[in-house]
Formats: sequence, structure tokens, C-alpha cells
Amino acid sequence: MARLKSWKDYVARLADAEKLLELTETPDDPQTRADLYRQFQMNMSLAYFIYFQSDPHHPDWLPFLNSVFMLQPNPDDTYFIAPLRGDLRYRLTGERGSVHLLTLDIGRGIMGTTDEVHPPLGQFNLDDLEIGSDGRLELLLSAQRPEGYEGNWLPLHRDADFAMLRQRSYAWGVERDARIAIECLDAPLIKPLMGHEEIALRTHQLMGYAERLSRRWLLHMQQLRVRMKTNEFEFFAFGGGLAKQAYWQAIFDFGVDEALILETDLPQERCYWNVQLNDALFNALDYVDHQSSLNGHQAHVDEDGRFRAVISHRDPGVPNWLDTCGRNRGTAIGRWYACSSEPVPTLKRVPLADVRNHLPAQTPFVNEVERTKRLRERHIGAQLRRRW
Repeated sequence: MARLKSWKDYVARLADAEKLLELTETPDDPQTRADLYRQFQMNMSLAYFIYFQSDPHHPDWLPFLNSVFMLQPNPDDTYFIAPLRGDLRYRLTGERGSVHLLTLDIGRGIMGTTDEVHPPLGQFNLDDLEIGSDGRLELLLSAQRPEGYEGNWLPLHRDADFAMLRQRSYAWGVERDARIAIECLDAPLIKPLMGHEEIALRTHQLMGYAERLSRRWLLHMQQLRVRMKTNEFEFFAFGGGLAKQAYWQAIFDFGVDEALILETDLPQERCYWNVQLNDALFNALDYVDHQSSLNGHQAHVDEDGRFRAVISHRDPGVPNWLDTCGRNRGTAIGRWYACSSEPVPTLKRVPLADVRNHLPAQTPFVNEVERTKRLRERHIGAQLRRRW
């Protein structure tokens, strides 16, 4: 087991993370440096939950990439992770709720705990299970289905070390969150005290987490800048993403007095779709107090069946405003989930004053009163979702 070091020794491990500035586009910019420092602190906040909240014998759902953990979570999703082991049995019990989508992923290597990226070991839609008329559900996870067991069962891969519960909401604050508990059936009921050697080991691992997680996505952004033209969308594979989901992304770039018109056909059958904005470090822009994302429930669809949005710093007075929160450069990412087609959206750079000339004449006007109402509803709806 690990020997407990001085606090000074542990903190020294964090110092090397600053070299990641060289992976950014503007390492000498004080705002970039401050944003990266903030990202490190977000990573450290998340790391405590991962390394200390629970273990495979006494699992508990820990919040993952929700709210303040802003390394590109889907604003419509809340994620909860529980550590487990592929050779043990687990029971999940609770209520389905009414969220738009409820999935369970089985995986190896929680993002940021290792430099390796492993493909999912299992992805399951919990609506495929038998759920009671009252919304109650019970599920067994194990390597093999027990002989004679007739209840809900899903296979647990031998290499698995975590499960991730994803709750996807379309109507924020209206849909009811699922309530799911997890327990290990092969462990003593009482959780033992964590000894100093175990704390030493986990502290050592935790102190490398901030750098590992940031490095992964800063390298992703660096590769995008090399490969892609600005303001052009492409499809991409997202490690750990949903199998039925197609992701499209672009690096957006425009001036203070300009805007981008995002335009796309919509699939005839569309279970779920959305678009969101991120900054240059791959942090999701504030989606609680700003309309920096829209999903298929929130969006206005034009009379011709197409979706058009305006990406800009200032409010252009249209329903589908995507607020950049003052950023003139970052990424836009969208998702088609279980859709009948996967169109590629376009971006057009225009003067902000001319936005209306590039939109249908029937595009509604959104005045200050209406915008305030929409933002208040968004703020309240975000808080009514469980994120902790």
C-alpha cells in the first residue's frame, strides 16, 4: 500500500499541469490562462467524488460532468457514475420518472482516471426493461443470468469498473427525474473505515486527475484546429458517446459586430436532437443562465420545416438565439439521436445588423420582456433537475 506523504508533496504534483497552456491556441492570453486554471479547479472538484465517495463494494452514484463540471457535458443530460467490478453482482432499484431518455452505460476507466480511452462495454436503454405501471423498476447486473431468474437482468462485462446513468431531459424542470439506487449483493452491509494507506493511494491518484482530464480535451481541440476549417460542420466519433447518436461539430469564429446563421434540415423522424456552444478549452458555455444550447423541445422550427439559429454575442431578437457569453471563438456541437437521417448543418457569417435579411420573413420577434421570461424559465427548469 502507499505511504502517506506530506501535503506539500501532493500539491507539488499539481504544478506540472500548467505546461498544458502550450496546447491552447493563445497561451500568452491572460483570459486563456485564467480559464485553464478554472478548468483545473473544476477537475479537482470532480476528482474528489470519483476517488473518495464510494467503491465497488459500497457503490453510490456520484455526480459526473453536471453543472459546474463544464468539460463539454450535454446540457440536456445529467450523468451519474458508480464504481463496480465485473465479477460482482449489483441490484438497481427505483423509479423510472419521466425524463426523455434514461440509459445505463457499462464501462472501463472513468474519463480522466487513465490516459487510455476505452470503448463502452455495454449500452442499455432502460425503457427496454419491464417497468411497473407505477414506474417502479428493479434490475440485476451480473456476469451471468442466475438460473431461474425471471426479472430484469443485464450482462456485466468482466472488465467493467463503472456504470453510468444518463438522464436526458427535453422539457427542463417539467419531466420528473428518475430515482435509482445501486447496491452490491456480494459485500458486507457495513462499509469499513478508510485507512491511512488507502487514503494515501487515492490522494496520489487524485492529484494527477486535473492534468489528465484537461490534456485529453485540449489535445482534441488542438487536433480540430489542425484538421478543420472554421465555421464548417463535420461529423465525429465521440468516445463513450451513445451508439445511436451522431455528433456534428464546428469551430465557430466571428467578430463582435457579426453573427453566424446556423441552418439545417431536420430528420423526418427525430427522437432527440440538440446543439450547444463550448469555449476554446472545450468547456460548455453557461447553459443555466444563458441560452447557449437548444434542444428539439426548446427550439423554434420554421414554417419550411428547417431549423435556423443565430450565434451571436448580443441578443438578435429571435427565438433561436445561441448566446456565446461574450466568446468570439469556440466550438458548436450538435447531436442526432435515433433519427431517420443525419443532415449536416451549415454556418453563414453575416453582419449582426443584417441577421433578419438571412432569415425567413415569418421569423418571430423576441423582445426584452419575452427574452427575460424565457431565461427565467430556463434558469428555474435547470435547477429543478437533479444534478447532485
